[in-house]
Amino acid sequence: MKKILFVINTLGRAGAETALIELLNYLDVDEYEISLYVLLGQGEMISKVPQKIHVKNKKICTDSVLSSAGRQKMLLTSLAALFRNGHTREKIAYIIKNLCVMKKTGKIQPDKLLWRVVSDGADRFDEKFDLAVAYLEGGSTYYVADHVNAKKKAAFVHIAYGDSGYTREMDRGCYEKMDVIYTVSKETRRHFLEFYPEYEKKVQIFHNIIDSERIEREAKKPGGFSDSYDGVRILTVGRLAYQKAYDIAVQAMRQIKDAGYQARWYIIGEGAERKALEKQIAELGLQADFVLLGMKENPFPYYAQCDLYVHATRFEGKSIAIQEAQMLGCAVIASDCAGNREQMEDGVDGLLCPLTPEGIAEKIEELIDDPEKKNRLAAAAKQKANGQTEDIQRLLDLMK
Repeated sequence: MKKILFVINTLGRAGAETALIELLNYLDVDEYEISLYVLLGQGEMISKVPQKIHVKNKKICTDSVLSSAGRQKMLLTSLAALFRNGHTREKIAYIIKNLCVMKKTGKIQPDKLLWRVVSDGADRFDEKFDLAVAYLEGGSTYYVADHVNAKKKAAFVHIAYGDSGYTREMDRGCYEKMDVIYTVSKETRRHFLEFYPEYEKKVQIFHNIIDSERIEREAKKPGGFSDSYDGVRILTVGRLAYQKAYDIAVQAMRQIKDAGYQARWYIIGEGAERKALEKQIAELGLQADFVLLGMKENPFPYYAQCDLYVHATRFEGKSIAIQEAQMLGCAVIASDCAGNREQMEDGVDGLLCPLTPEGIAEKIEELIDDPEKKNRLAAAAKQKANGQTEDIQRLLDLMK
C-alpha cells in the first residue's frame, strides 16, 4: 500500500486548513496509507480530521491559534524548537540574517522568521513515504524538503508569495527539492514565479477542494444571526489580521452610516488585530454597527442569512470564504486585488472595488439601492463551479 504524508503548519480555523480537511476526506484509505503531521502540534480543527487518517503528533493542543492563549502556546513551541535537534547557533544566525533583510524592507514578520526554526526543531520519522505533501508555504515546506524521506515531494502555495513576506533567503533552496509545486490559482502561480522563474515547468494549479453538499447542509442548520436587526446585514469571514484590511472596512462603515443607510456589518473571525479594531470601532462610534462576532463553529447559516458578503483584503491567494459565499448564493463585493479578481467577473457575478473607504462604501451602497442587481449577481455567483477533483488524481499520479 502506498504511503502518503501530509504536513501543515497548524490546524487553525482558516482557508488552507479547511481545504486540507476536504482533500483528506476525498482520499481512499483502502488504497493509500495516509498520515498527517501538524508542525506546531496545535489547532482547533484537529477534531475535523477524518478518523481514517493517522495523525503522527503525539498530542495536539486544541487552543485556537488565533486566541491569546493559542498564540502564547505557539510562541513557547517555537522557542523550544530552538534547542531541539541541535544546531541552535545556526538557527539563531538564520533569524538574525533574515531579520536584517526584513528591516531593510520595513516589514518585520516574526512568524516568517520562526518557520525555519520550528521546522528544524520538529519531530523526525524513520519511515519512508511514497509521497510527502507540504500543504502550506513556510514551515511545512521547509520540513518536507529537509527532514522527510519520500520518493516524491510536493508543495502547495496558497498566497501571493512576495506580498506575504517570504523571500528566497528564508526558503533556502527548499523548492528545488520538490517534484511539483501546486498553486491554488493562476495569480498565485504568477506571483510565485516572479520569485522563482526557474521552476515554471513544475508549477501547476491545484484548485481548493470544497464539499458543496456539506456546506449547503451546514447552512440549513440552526444558527446564524441572533439579534433582531431588520436592516441590511453585511458579512465578512476571515481572521482579524492586517491582510484582511478591517481597518479600512471600519472607515467605510462610518461613511455608510453617515449617508443614512440602515446597515450593520458582522465579522466572523479572531486574531491579533482585535484590540486595535475595537479601539477604532469605539472611536468612530460604531459599536452597534460593526460587530466582531469572533469564531463560529458553523459560519454557514450566517452566509445564508446575510444580504451582502464583502471581502475587501489587501492581498489574497484564492479565498475559500469567497468560494463559500458564492456557493451559498451571496452577492459578493471584493477588493480589486489579484486573487479576488480571479474569483469573480466584475459586474457579472460580483463587484470589485478599490481598497479605500470610499470605494468599499460606494459598492455597498450601490447594491443596497439596487436589489435587482444584487439578486442577479448572487444568482450568477451560485452557478460558479467550485472544487475540481481532477486535481487530486494528478497529485496521486506522482506516485506512479
